[in-house]
Amino acid sequence: MTFAAASLQKDERNRILIVDDDAEIRDLLCEYLDDAGMETRSAEHGEAMWQVLDSFRPDLIILDLMLPGTDGLALCRALGERMAIPVIMLTARGALIDRIVGLEMGADDYLVKPCDPRELLARIKVVLRRTMLFPPEARVEDVASLRFAGWRLDTRLRQLHARDGGVTALGGSDYLALRLLLRHPHRTLSRDYINLQVYGRERGPLDRAVDVCISRLRQMLEEDARNPSIIRTVRNGGYALSVDVMVEA
Repeated sequence: MTFAAASLQKDERNRILIVDDDAEIRDLLCEYLDDAGMETRSAEHGEAMWQVLDSFRPDLIILDLMLPGTDGLALCRALGERMAIPVIMLTARGALIDRIVGLEMGADDYLVKPCDPRELLARIKVVLRRTMLFPPEARVEDVASLRFAGWRLDTRLRQLHARDGGVTALGGSDYLALRLLLRHPHRTLSRDYINLQVYGRERGPLDRAVDVCISRLRQMLEEDARNPSIIRTVRNGGYALSVDVMVEA
């Protein structure tokens, strides 16, 4: 099974659920997204969100962080445990640590209020496009191997197989970093996010662990590690896997 954006276009309207305790924001976003050709529902808190989800399966959820009762972070984590629906967090809290924690809880993107609805629409389209490239039901944890650029990663044995039959056993951080990139092809992942996912800690100002790990992976994967074509450096952004991924159950 391969994930090519051109072959995964949906005929029906994308369904969006907006969870925000501000009625004015809910109405504004619903009206704007409806006008953009999407089908929307809204909820003012977590309990209402679960009620809506009983009868409406969205393609994406826009989730406010500051909600009465259960907050957005806890809801995002609970959503990830129960169902595979991408989440964009929409919140007034824009500090770096808030964005990192939001991503760690499973959010696919993070947008700070106040935001232009046009930017939100653009972010929604990007996340939906990524979801079609790598559907949530084809999770890396549930597949036996992933193929990319002539390589195959065995996710059970944590081995990297080359075209010529060579096999390399990957260490913990190298395996986790490669698996993370393969889970998000064509998506820029920040050094902070990679560091948190791979090493379980925040990245310090002089912390080069992620760069060293990516360098090791390039030495294994690239024909020319100084001019990489598989793992691309995004200036002021981080790293991105720039090839398509095929999954095998």
